[in-house]
Amino acid sequence: MSTPYTFARDAYAAYGVDTEAAIDQALSVPISLHCWQADDVRGLETPKGPVDGGGIMATGSHPGRARNGDEMRADLSKVLTLLPGQHRLNLHAFYAETGDQHVDRDALEPQHFSRWLDWAKQEKIGLDFNPTYFAHPLASSGYTLSHADDAIQNFWIRHGQASRRIAQYFAQELKSPAVNNHWVPDGAKDEPRDRFGFRARLAAAYDAIFADESIDRSLCIDAVEGKLFGLGSEAFVVGSQEFYSNYALSRDLVLCLDLGHYHPTESVADKVSAHLEFHKKLLLHTSRPMRWDSDHVVTFDDQVRNLFLEIARGDAWNRVYVALDFFDASINRLAAYIIGTRATRQAILCGLLDLFPAMAKQPRAFQPHETLAFMEHMRALPWGAVWDELCRRANVPAGVDWLAEVAGYERDVQLQRV
Repeated sequence: MSTPYTFARDAYAAYGVDTEAAIDQALSVPISLHCWQADDVRGLETPKGPVDGGGIMATGSHPGRARNGDEMRADLSKVLTLLPGQHRLNLHAFYAETGDQHVDRDALEPQHFSRWLDWAKQEKIGLDFNPTYFAHPLASSGYTLSHADDAIQNFWIRHGQASRRIAQYFAQELKSPAVNNHWVPDGAKDEPRDRFGFRARLAAAYDAIFADESIDRSLCIDAVEGKLFGLGSEAFVVGSQEFYSNYALSRDLVLCLDLGHYHPTESVADKVSAHLEFHKKLLLHTSRPMRWDSDHVVTFDDQVRNLFLEIARGDAWNRVYVALDFFDASINRLAAYIIGTRATRQAILCGLLDLFPAMAKQPRAFQPHETLAFMEHMRALPWGAVWDELCRRANVPAGVDWLAEVAGYERDVQLQRV
């Protein structure tokens, strides 16, 4: 009996594309969900530091924000039931749960994340980590690891060192390597007088963090992430793309590319082959900039689609880590997770449904106009039917059928928090 999927399978098979293999591989690529969408990047510290810091701010006031770790984990558990494929959770350091005791960030230990670890074991997912170099009194100047005050810089160095021990512990307990991503907000609103000094201090601080030989680099996968600019760093960003690309390459670290951290006319997809010619691996953050690095919920737009198409064409799946990075408080937060994660996995699937491997096997070279014609034709092929089949095999709702689940959860759980 013919179904939408069998029709799509045959349509792709005509070009030598195996949709069965594409579905299996698309389901196997882990996507690391970011915990900070659940609570609007507020953290769980006792006492709380500044809600905003380093240009990090979720805008909006939709009701039902998670107010503590238990509510965050309940929301994330619900989200996972509505997502196909393998997933991980990406934790920031200021989601430590220390009860009534104040534990500053340079003194954090794995025990302060025990409830997150227990939850990850229950959900059978891996954990990734991030030191939190923002939303803290010692980050109020706009500088952390590049700070000229030795006492402040050393505090943040100790925090970075602690983050590596925590990430390694996660990896040991869950038997899955943990990506530990370093991002700092350091920069200036107006022109600085000494760019060299800030960058020399940032490099030296990172060298001190990564000097700990007790950390197994096969368990704690350190990544570094640059940015274009942010609120309060419009004129100067210490950790620019050029800084981190060179630093990661020279120290054998993973370079992070965030879709929102570049000029709107730049193609992050184009950067993948350039960097992977030299770097061993990349960390990819799917986000959606709106005029600037505003971290809107990811949608299945050309930036995301082209990024994973490029990875597929380079067969680079084992050389990239995939994670999410957005925060929107203006809409239902579960829906934000589901839309953004599904869009990322849809892009992964469409990359695997690429027609060009089959075209490359043809006995003749394709003319430029033929290549362009096939690229346009790919958009019209029935990939949506393949996606629906992927969801069916993962036992999650296809299409927008998940909306009813989110509406019921919002009514019965989230709105009761108000």
